[in-house]
Amino acid sequence: MNRVVRLAKMLQNAENIFIRGAARLAVSDIHVSSSFSSTPCLERRWVNHGDASIRRIHGLARTSLFPAKDQFGGQLRRCLIVETCPEPVKMQRFSDSDSGIIEVTLDRPGAMNAIGNDTLKYLQRILETLNEDSSARVVILCSSLPKVFCAGADLKERRRMNTSEVKNFVNSLRSTFSFLEALSVPTIAVIEGAALGGGLELALSCDLRVCGDAATFGMPETGLAIIPGAGGTQRLPRLIGRSQAKELIFTGRKVDGKQALALGLVSHCVSAGDAYSKALEIARDIIKKGPLAIKLAKVAIDRGSEVDTYSGMFVEESCYAELLNSNDRLEGLAAFAEKRKPNYTGE
Repeated sequence: MNRVVRLAKMLQNAENIFIRGAARLAVSDIHVSSSFSSTPCLERRWVNHGDASIRRIHGLARTSLFPAKDQFGGQLRRCLIVETCPEPVKMQRFSDSDSGIIEVTLDRPGAMNAIGNDTLKYLQRILETLNEDSSARVVILCSSLPKVFCAGADLKERRRMNTSEVKNFVNSLRSTFSFLEALSVPTIAVIEGAALGGGLELALSCDLRVCGDAATFGMPETGLAIIPGAGGTQRLPRLIGRSQAKELIFTGRKVDGKQALALGLVSHCVSAGDAYSKALEIARDIIKKGPLAIKLAKVAIDRGSEVDTYSGMFVEESCYAELLNSNDRLEGLAAFAEKRKPNYTGE
């Protein structure tokens, strides 16, 4: 802890340090070590900084004090070395005619987008941001990898956890996926390649799923003597029926894109590589509609499906009543009468 405090003071007292890019040095993440990494995926940045050299490796800042020397053996100014690690989950807002579409991309190529603690934390932060973003109309969840959506939980990381840590992680994963499911705007999962275990559970938490015909879906957990723990035992049977869900979970059998479409697991199955284009097409259709109507339609469907039909009618009535005095409803009627495109504001 003393080393961390000294390092924090050293960082605070540093002057004229310019760090380009998205490198972040969080004192709570700092671990002291004299080791150095040559990981090729990291980007190295040098900045003069008094007596220390710090480099960021796999999300951790590591420090070592050493005298740098030039090629003739003369001592040079010591340097601050910052290596930026790519964020495992990224968010991009579209603009112009696509304004309102937000893309969330899983980007952990070295681990097939497996979900570990860091990935989960990034996803949680992005979802919290989206939940407070009034400009968001639809979210597209996709992968940067052409043959993998998400391979599930990071089992290498899991092996290093004790029982309590595993329980906390799975509970956090489950609550995060439920938070995704409860977002007020529509969510579309784009699946090219493997969506297995927690990866399939992530996709199931979205409102719509679009896949390429080379996609692979499966719940292999029972082969590891566990069960799907992030909502899979609940969402899958509600989507494809109890009997089909039981077979997939009991056997761990994988299905391809066309089989997933036949089961009702996905809304669309297109040629491999075309899933993103199809999802974008759907998103563009959605953002043309009244944003309040879309949000309340989602509420009516989600809440109504949890109760009997009679009770669901009251859910629908309540949602409809919220739209009666909206400016968007009046704008829709005016645009129809004037034969023009409506200009919805979400009010």
